[in-house]
Amino acid sequence: MLEFLQLVIGGVSIGCIYALVALGFVLIYKATEVVNFAQGELLMLGAFLAYTFISIFGWNYWVGAAAAIVCMFFVGNMVDRVVLRPVLGQPQFAIVMVTIGFGYVARSVAGMMPGWGTETYAIDTPFSGQGMQIIPESMGALVIAQTDLSVIVATILFCIVLYFFFTYTKLGVAMQASSQNQLASYYMGIPVKSVFSMIWGISAAVAAAAGILLAPTTLIDSNMGFIGLKAFPAAVLGGFGSIPGAVVGGILIGIIETLSGFYLPPGFKNVAAYVVLLVVLVVRPQGLFGEKTGKRV
Repeated sequence: MLEFLQLVIGGVSIGCIYALVALGFVLIYKATEVVNFAQGELLMLGAFLAYTFISIFGWNYWVGAAAAIVCMFFVGNMVDRVVLRPVLGQPQFAIVMVTIGFGYVARSVAGMMPGWGTETYAIDTPFSGQGMQIIPESMGALVIAQTDLSVIVATILFCIVLYFFFTYTKLGVAMQASSQNQLASYYMGIPVKSVFSMIWGISAAVAAAAGILLAPTTLIDSNMGFIGLKAFPAAVLGGFGSIPGAVVGGILIGIIETLSGFYLPPGFKNVAAYVVLLVVLVVRPQGLFGEKTGKRV
């Protein structure tokens, strides 16, 4: 039983990373109905920026991490203004292809950047110490590593901040209004284009936070953005467009992946998320928290 619980703790930790990446998918989709397949690459760029500030420049961990998140906010903002806005009005397929192309460009740029390249890097974090015993030692060994605990706590804090931002601030309410009805929001005086750019910025900042939290576990390299392909099933599982669904979907995918990697034959771990994706699309296409919509004819 303790072995099972230990695996679940590890699954929740990696699931929180999936949840943060899935949050980026959902935020952009809710506002613009665009699926951003470059979300993983935004995570990778955020991790590399944190590595630059902390390991190359020698900044304090917290200062470097905060600077990387702020920088990625502006990067996401500029991606919308420079890359996405010129193709507005084009078919969704074309816009999705643009995001895929941006992802490839971002990986190539990271590989050619002096100091980054194709090597693997690590960040010295304050969470690299010993794990914490959860239950009395007389009952057995059930430990949570400090890196796992930091990921879980950070994810909870991000969710709380995003909830209060979208619920109680004028800008957050304006973003929700823009995502529900762009034309009505425009007539109400909301600068819809600027709001969309800010949503891209928030999405990129959340991805950067996920990259920084993931760095101690998988290290930093130009291919770490492929984790976005694992987070996509999490967004679908929770219900594409549902923020709570993204969090729950990410955690479930993390737990399923971890348990399947331990109890099932080798190799199944890598496809577990996609098996779940297929099952969800067949049984409940709108996801766990998604709303079933239809069109009257």
